[in-house]
Amino acid sequence: MAVQHHVRNPIEWGWDRLKETGQAIGSAAGTMDGAWEAREMAPPVVRKIGIADLRQSLREGARDFGACRTDVVFLCMIYPIAGLIISRFAFDYGMLPLIFPLVSGFALIAPLFGVGLYEMSRRRELGTATGWADAFAVVRSPAIGSVMALGLVLIGLFALWLAAANVIYTLTLGPDQPVSAIAFARDAVTTPQGWTMVIAGVGVGFLFALLVLAISVVSFPLLLDRNVGVRQAVTTSFRAVRENPGPMAAWGLIIAAGLVIGAIPLLVGLAIVLPILGHATWHLYRKVVVN
Repeated sequence: MAVQHHVRNPIEWGWDRLKETGQAIGSAAGTMDGAWEAREMAPPVVRKIGIADLRQSLREGARDFGACRTDVVFLCMIYPIAGLIISRFAFDYGMLPLIFPLVSGFALIAPLFGVGLYEMSRRRELGTATGWADAFAVVRSPAIGSVMALGLVLIGLFALWLAAANVIYTLTLGPDQPVSAIAFARDAVTTPQGWTMVIAGVGVGFLFALLVLAISVVSFPLLLDRNVGVRQAVTTSFRAVRENPGPMAAWGLIIAAGLVIGAIPLLVGLAIVLPILGHATWHLYRKVVVN
């Protein structure tokens, strides 16, 4: 009797990969023990870079994206969809003032979600065939415990940012919830309290973004590439910013501008902006940290 094989469609195949990823993350949770400890005796060497290096990193990131565009767009559609779900949740549960902090605060945890893209660029750099499933293969990396530990730090900062944004709203336009999105927008741009909220929110958000940039600009790629602990990776990231204040400030502005542009068409543009920035971050790491 002939054996019939069930041919899975892409949704079924993708769901299986997601389940395997979840199981791998669960089993990797115990590997966070000792994740902060340094493992290499000599700290990584940081070199100075210029604006030309940023442009080259973006070009190389765009080439990586172009080499596997269909795969990466499919993967990164998760992000705009998640953003829309967050916005819907905020509307439904009276959290209208937190919609902008929720969406803009995604930049604080984006480096964690970019880990799969760094892995794809790393594999392509090695000449290995790359597909979107390779982004999930990062959960089997020896560094997954350290990646998870550093990711929890970013999630904690994201939660603190939301708490700060809520306090700013309460002290300015709150504590009552706005009656509608139009009323909230009108109060935000036509009243002194609204402008106070906007200015304070942008200022506090900038400080959070600056801290995350200093913590993560090269730390996640370094964890994937070298046998280092979280403390050593974060220290190296801080040194990279200290040695290259101008280029790193420009890189932060590029990221901010890219996220704004990607968020304008209902966040769908993030499906293109995020992978390009993710791949470019890997190439920036290669230029900043000496192998």
